[in-house]
Amino acid sequence: MFFFIKLIFKKLTVDWKIAGLVLFFILTYHITMAQSHYRARFEEPWSFSLQAGPSQYFGDLYSLWKYYEGVQPDFNAGFSARYTFGTNLKARTDISFYQISGQDTKADPRSGRIPRDVNFRARNWEAAFLVEYYLKPVKVYNITREFFNPYIFAGVGASTNDPYANYRGDWVALRPLRTENEAYPGVVMVFPMGMGVKYKANVYMDVFLEGNYRFTLTDYLDDVSSFNMSGFYEDLIADYVSGENPDRLRLSVRQARYLLENGEPDVERIRRSGGAPRRGSGDPRQNEPGARYDGYFTLNFGVEIYFAQDIWDNWIFRKRRRGYRWW
Repeated sequence: MFFFIKLIFKKLTVDWKIAGLVLFFILTYHITMAQSHYRARFEEPWSFSLQAGPSQYFGDLYSLWKYYEGVQPDFNAGFSARYTFGTNLKARTDISFYQISGQDTKADPRSGRIPRDVNFRARNWEAAFLVEYYLKPVKVYNITREFFNPYIFAGVGASTNDPYANYRGDWVALRPLRTENEAYPGVVMVFPMGMGVKYKANVYMDVFLEGNYRFTLTDYLDDVSSFNMSGFYEDLIADYVSGENPDRLRLSVRQARYLLENGEPDVERIRRSGGAPRRGSGDPRQNEPGARYDGYFTLNFGVEIYFAQDIWDNWIFRKRRRGYRWW
């Protein structure tokens, strides 16, 4: 059979041979493109993203909405997995690492705060489950996703809670000290909610910008809640005088008027004051329902990858190196 095909091919003119080769390559190209587009015509329910950006704490040591204290950003980074389960809905799981901090030395005088020399920094982990609602449908073929798609989201999660204070150049863990005689937990509930917008970069990838505020059920993200020390100063003084845990009083009282020249707490003056040294901000808005709870905000830029059926065959994943595929 091969002999007869070879014989026929030899009898063809050069022009016919060239025309046949051109026809062969055209057919091959159209078949390949058709297969590529066909593989892209699937609903891809799973996607994964990486995101990062600034974070901002809100609490006794920072105010933005009423007083203009400027943005005092820290940082955060996270990983997310999403699953499309409705026409405009996605379920989402987040794992994030974030830093928040605050200090009253930057307080706007109109906030009613007095200098307390209180500061904190916390580096926490957060895990959350959320539901996203998109303005335009997301349960569509992968190749027909919208180029711009705004969305809102809300959910519930948990965060570690480990504030530290800078004391004489060292970072000291505050939660074990119980500076306000309160054994608050090391894990707290958070309620993330916010909005964002996605842009379709290509069939397999979106880029997005997202703002996410976390409401919490704790006033101890910053280790500060009580207005003053009047309810627990005697316990702090007892631990200081006995030497059992002197850092409790040292980190609870930072106002200069209640310190000795060497920077140690003035025990007698604190006793005579009846525990007057301030802890909380004194901001009257803190007395409003729900206002005592701390929170934090993140503004993230991210990249989301859709795990399509043919993503492993995409040219990015099959580049050759020294004649071998990467996998």
